[in-house]
Amino acid sequence: MIIEFSVENWRSIRSKQTFNFLKTSGDELLSSNCYKHPAYKDYLLKVAALYGPNAGGKSNILSALGIVESMVLFSASKQRGDEIPVESFVLDADSNEKPTEFELTFISEGVRYQYGFSANKQRILEEWLFAYPNKLPQKWLVRSWNSETKDYVYQPCPSLKAKAEQKNLWQNTTRQDALFLSTAVQLNCLQLQGVFDWFKNTLRTHTIGPWGNNSTTKMCKDDEHLRSVLDFLKAADLGIHGLKVDTEKFSSKHIPDDVYPDVKSKILEDLKDKEVYKVKTLHITSDHRTVAFDLDNESDGTQKMFSLASHWLLALRYGYVVIVDELNDNLHPRLVKFLVQLFQSNQTNPHGAQLLFSTHDTSLLDQTIMRRDQIWFCEKDDEQATILTQLKQYKVIKGRENIEAYYHAGHYAALPFVGELKISL
Repeated sequence: MIIEFSVENWRSIRSKQTFNFLKTSGDELLSSNCYKHPAYKDYLLKVAALYGPNAGGKSNILSALGIVESMVLFSASKQRGDEIPVESFVLDADSNEKPTEFELTFISEGVRYQYGFSANKQRILEEWLFAYPNKLPQKWLVRSWNSETKDYVYQPCPSLKAKAEQKNLWQNTTRQDALFLSTAVQLNCLQLQGVFDWFKNTLRTHTIGPWGNNSTTKMCKDDEHLRSVLDFLKAADLGIHGLKVDTEKFSSKHIPDDVYPDVKSKILEDLKDKEVYKVKTLHITSDHRTVAFDLDNESDGTQKMFSLASHWLLALRYGYVVIVDELNDNLHPRLVKFLVQLFQSNQTNPHGAQLLFSTHDTSLLDQTIMRRDQIWFCEKDDEQATILTQLKQYKVIKGRENIEAYYHAGHYAALPFVGELKISL
């Protein structure tokens, strides 16, 4: 589970902005919307939502988590010399010269960790990791770049159990554009494996871009999982009564027409013996016949729900953390509520899976659905920098105030101010 996340000098974010899943005061919806993890003293929230105008910075908050995930998983294996994918705030000269910084506090395998790093496009400047297996922190990693000696300084970390020659190998092998965490795990540092695996297996970020259906399609190859996917789609009232998965050999028809001929030939050569799985949805006619539709012929909303099915079902089963940008795209507000409530039900989410999403669906701004500490607003200040604010920072009457109406009335800001367009025709 995520406890807290901070990011500084990333795209539209200039000053340090901090988001958290911490329950604040108030016991409303405590049993459904909150989770008491045995490794943490306080309740944590299962769901949090980001609201705000277009270009307010919501996607940048979420993409920051995606960058941390990507850096941990792939920085040690990427090509030497590739730029680190950080993007500083460019609307003032000072920030443009400063590093980008990320820090994440989370729970993995019953232990709380605090991990972070700062970087520019050329090198990692700082990296740190503290573990809390008990109440007192253990220093597992503190690494910093010395600009005078042009080398890294590693603080002594006796809690990272390894022989001196092993630590030296991990340190000397870590490139300036790679994370120590990634490199050490690649070199068989078992103590850090649990931290790495949390990023690999538990954190699931889905930011801007189309949702592929490959994950759900693969689930449907197994009869038990197919039934779970079908139950998910039936609960969403999409008119689907069955699913069928056909298998066929890969051929040129599976390659888009706009692919260059030489590229198409290479793809065909590489995948000629591969099998392709085609999903069909089954519908019942008024005279009780079964008709099969290609999934591609279903509505965009149905296709998105099919794609989401595997991510939701796996998260709820194993306690994953799911990050989604623009959850409401192509979905009716009731379907968005359905997706959110699956995380807020003790029956469907017994393992403390978490959902963080951005949305423009204001029907969720309802105190019978969301606690006040679950709602966050993104907007830009006068200097075009993103500011993150929790609804809890406003004076909101518990259980009585119509949050949706107040939001549209501008009480919490984070709204677009649309001007009048004057044109001559």
